[in-house]
Amino acid sequence: MQLDQITTITEGTTKILALKQSITDKVPPQNVAFFNPKAKLSRDFSIIAYSAFLKKFDGPRLFLDSLAGVGARGLRVANEISDVRVIINDLNPSALELAKKSAELNGLTNFEVSENEVCRFLSTFSKKGHRGAIVDVDPFGSPARHVDCGIRATVHKGLFSVTATDLQVLHGIFKDACKKKYHGVPIKTSYSDEIAARLVVGLINVIAARLDVEITPVFVENNMHYYRIYVRVLNKPDTQNRIGYIWHCRTCGQRGASHEQVASCNQCSSKTEHAGPLWIDRLFDKEFLLNMLDEIPKFQIDKTCEKTIRKCILEADMGPCYYTLDEIAEMRHSSPISLLKIIERLQKDGFDATPTSFNPTGFRTSAPIGKIKEMF
Repeated sequence: MQLDQITTITEGTTKILALKQSITDKVPPQNVAFFNPKAKLSRDFSIIAYSAFLKKFDGPRLFLDSLAGVGARGLRVANEISDVRVIINDLNPSALELAKKSAELNGLTNFEVSENEVCRFLSTFSKKGHRGAIVDVDPFGSPARHVDCGIRATVHKGLFSVTATDLQVLHGIFKDACKKKYHGVPIKTSYSDEIAARLVVGLINVIAARLDVEITPVFVENNMHYYRIYVRVLNKPDTQNRIGYIWHCRTCGQRGASHEQVASCNQCSSKTEHAGPLWIDRLFDKEFLLNMLDEIPKFQIDKTCEKTIRKCILEADMGPCYYTLDEIAEMRHSSPISLLKIIERLQKDGFDATPTSFNPTGFRTSAPIGKIKEMF
């Protein structure tokens, strides 16, 4: 590996060595140590989420990064969060070599590397007393094949974070593939991002239930390239039924969630379409989000993080399914009004209404579709 092929990236206070080809190529190279500069925001969110979690965690502070590439996320955790032991894993020796050089560059002594297949690596930490406080699975594509071993490697009350980048599958272009991987199917709507995230959480929940483990989402982040889910893991049987369907009416635009499929719309009685089975409970833990907000001043991160988390706090207690301004305007054959104005009008009329972190023009509300159109 020649020096002129390597560049230094700085994220937060951490210096990361990466190959120039890894940064310039649009598709992740097969034989090159992969680093995705577009994932910086994702890593920024991770830092404050992990820091918020560890602040309240009582136990060995071990972070396991199972698909690390050049180790960007793990390097930042080791360098920017105090008193954490970090072990990163990858099958690419070139990537691990760069990760070790980055660790030296940052003067890290709490950073180790492993060259192994993902589940073999995680299985090393699946025994009681050896599990990670935080376990991360960040694949290129679907995380489905790695969720089982990821949960097994996460300690009781630990944090399991998962990334999904197979957007075509999660958005319904390949429905059969989605059903095989996520045990549910999406429908095409203006809120497909939320359906996709709920399919991923639903998969994690199904696998956790098989292992007699309960999971609770604490934070969900989405971006045009990926969905990232953070769940708390409790080693006890899950006695709650939080899997169901999102139903959608093409005639009037009403939508909702239920444990069973709803045949007809509760507003216009038209036939409905369904997404699922998927997770229909809360996606955010308000206390966890407030703790994330408290951690922000400690780190050098993108300003977008605070704006997003504040939206998450507002929508944390709201039900599934959001609306968008353009969607309602199209139904009304009119121009959109401002997001602030529609939320104020709905709240003034006695309905719950908040913005959503999933879409910059999206809003959640307890109002039926007829009332929303009227407010426009």
